[in-house]
Amino acid sequence: MPHSLKRSDNPGHTDSWYAASAQDRRVRPALQEDVSADVCVIGAGFTGVSAALELSERGFSVVVLEAERIGFGASGRNGGQIVNGYSRDLATIAGRYGAEKARRLGEMSLEGAAIIRGRVSKYAIDCDLVDGGFFAAFTEKQMREMEVHKADWEAHGHPGLEMVSAHEVRRYVKTDRYAGGMIDRLGGHIHPLNLVLGEAQAVEALGGRIFEGSRVLGLDQGSRNTVRTASGSVTCDYVLVCGNAYLGPQFPEISGRMMPVSSQVLTTEPLSADLAEALLPANYCVEDANYILDYFRRTADNRILYGGGIGYGGRDPKDIAAVIRPKMLTTFPELQNIAIDYAWGGNFALTLTRIPHMGRISPSVYFSHGDSGHGVTTTHLLGKILGEAVAGHAERFDVWSSLPNLPFPGGKTLRVPLTVLGAWWYGLRDRLGV
Repeated sequence: MPHSLKRSDNPGHTDSWYAASAQDRRVRPALQEDVSADVCVIGAGFTGVSAALELSERGFSVVVLEAERIGFGASGRNGGQIVNGYSRDLATIAGRYGAEKARRLGEMSLEGAAIIRGRVSKYAIDCDLVDGGFFAAFTEKQMREMEVHKADWEAHGHPGLEMVSAHEVRRYVKTDRYAGGMIDRLGGHIHPLNLVLGEAQAVEALGGRIFEGSRVLGLDQGSRNTVRTASGSVTCDYVLVCGNAYLGPQFPEISGRMMPVSSQVLTTEPLSADLAEALLPANYCVEDANYILDYFRRTADNRILYGGGIGYGGRDPKDIAAVIRPKMLTTFPELQNIAIDYAWGGNFALTLTRIPHMGRISPSVYFSHGDSGHGVTTTHLLGKILGEAVAGHAERFDVWSSLPNLPFPGGKTLRVPLTVLGAWWYGLRDRLGV
């Protein structure tokens, strides 16, 4: 049914439901002076703010420079799902990098979610935290793969997984699409923009300074680093580059090894409490097991938030609602006459390996990016690890930075068409059930 999408009155953000319902709408000033700090963090998304909070808790003076607004990129636009682990399973990681690297990454695999829950509790962040996630399988093949993943995760200490048979699916989602699935009691969902804004407030309460509208134009390295913006600078001992998919061209050694990829999300108008509960009775978030997957959940005000689709190179379709709404109606035909209030897209950073890329540009300039679709939890973990490294505890950082990161075949010219071809192949396999 025709319906005009609502617009957010939160300046500088995309027109998302998150921006429209953000609790902190203060616009921080741009950097207008030359300042000094122990650490300058570039980027105020989950990675940068997580690192800034870790460092602030350790007593470091921190300045965060954000080109747009706090949570402007994927951190404030994503599906809001707490998904444990990485974009590649631990068995794949073991096959690529060896059993010891898989063991070390497995030890950290639940920590991102624990960091989120710990900070929500410690700093009383109101971000609609709800526990529980459901992975939905379309085929018996996907069910068998989930059983293998479950055993692998349990071997690495994950206690919260449980297989779900076809006749039990409706405990979690009212649809006949799925052959079963798996629940993760350590998963969950949140309002991601309110989470990163709450964490930013915690940084500020501990003495950190965050400047919005302060795009980094250059970095001068010497006995101390100087990070330059259009109207100011930060002189510091360490720089953390945390721009992810929205990183500018100033750091080609990072941006050249990732590709921005868009995903699209919509929210319905608020539903009656009875209908919202009927569609998702357990209030778990859901994602399916296809290569190009759908993901959805209930919001605190009883909307259905539904995401899916993909745009390699960071391109959104002209009419996001027209692309995502049919997917939603396939799952929930009951929403046929329900209006769509908001529809938006956002980019995440994809690496060729689908494993996050961490490293050093120099002994005092660190970076982390490329969470490849599993960013909500992984960014919190890796931001904390960046803070640990600056504080002189680089053991975990060294595990991540030792993982090979490869350029996309064909460079920037061919990375999109080659990735699209690969996605088409895996999507065909999903459709054929092979």
